[in-house]
Amino acid sequence: MEQDVSESTSSTARSIVDGLGVSENVRLSEELVSEALGLITDQPDTLDLKIATAALTEMRDAYAMFAPYKQERKVSIFGSARTREDDPLYDLARRLAAKLAELGWMTVTGAGPGIMQAGMEGAGRPQSIGVSIRLPFESGANSIIAGDEKHVSMKYFFTRKLMLIKESQGFVCLPGGFGTLDEMFELLTLTQTGKGIPVPIVLLDSPGDPFWEGVDTFVREQLIARGLVSTNDVDLYTITSSCDEAARLVDEFYANYDSIRFVGDQLIMRMHQGPNDEQLAELNDRFGHLLSSGRIDRAGPFKIERRDDDRTDLDRIAFAFGKRGYSDLVAMIRIVNGYVSSS
Repeated sequence: MEQDVSESTSSTARSIVDGLGVSENVRLSEELVSEALGLITDQPDTLDLKIATAALTEMRDAYAMFAPYKQERKVSIFGSARTREDDPLYDLARRLAAKLAELGWMTVTGAGPGIMQAGMEGAGRPQSIGVSIRLPFESGANSIIAGDEKHVSMKYFFTRKLMLIKESQGFVCLPGGFGTLDEMFELLTLTQTGKGIPVPIVLLDSPGDPFWEGVDTFVREQLIARGLVSTNDVDLYTITSSCDEAARLVDEFYANYDSIRFVGDQLIMRMHQGPNDEQLAELNDRFGHLLSSGRIDRAGPFKIERRDDDRTDLDRIAFAFGKRGYSDLVAMIRIVNGYVSSS
């Protein structure tokens, strides 16, 4: 019976997708429709169905809002909604976003007050994107982004965090409460476990007020000391109290490095200038422990990259990644970024 239902939903899904005239990502589209139909036939209770429907609706709205800005570099700024305008952190966030805007980055925030509003003030409305959460004690989006087409409102924290993290290539965290710490640690978890690709993660303190230094001490003295995270995992983030340094760390992460893509067990790292023979030997010496077999070698675009026209003009290295030591990929990227200056 269960198999009959599955076959029926799959067949219906194919008919629906075909009837809609979908010509790209057909298989994934059929799977999405099939799972939606399967969920309905499971006859979940009302709350479960409401959650699934609302989550899918929010994701669709957010995808549509972000779509026109796919090619823009975006940085997510996290921080407390309670930070007052006379707090030095407010000015720090504002200056940071303004500096990044000068470097061509759009600012993505939760669209609320405090640090979120400060970031949007610095970036300016044209360079700001807001993903707000509907809460009983917040009136909605801040005045900078309210009414703008680059703003979406969400009911669930998990869909909101997905969009705040998925769409950005850089992250700066300023001091905040449970929500900020949740966002920061989820970001670190995604990167540490390989669920997210390596990205610049900067923890920005106000000068003379070492909030993140305290968090770092906890990580080292409690998590690392107990063997709960690896020693190298602290390399996933950088702490600074300089606005200019924070902006530089985000921007220069992509000085030569461009992106990573996985094809099977092969990790493909794309860059503007590939390694010479000496640099390639250094990569193998320093990062050979990351490989499941073989060596790190130069590579041309893979077939699927050519099919997708995915950064085919860039240089590449490729290797069989053992899917461990993701924090070491950040160290590799830092070395790759030195190729331009050393040429």
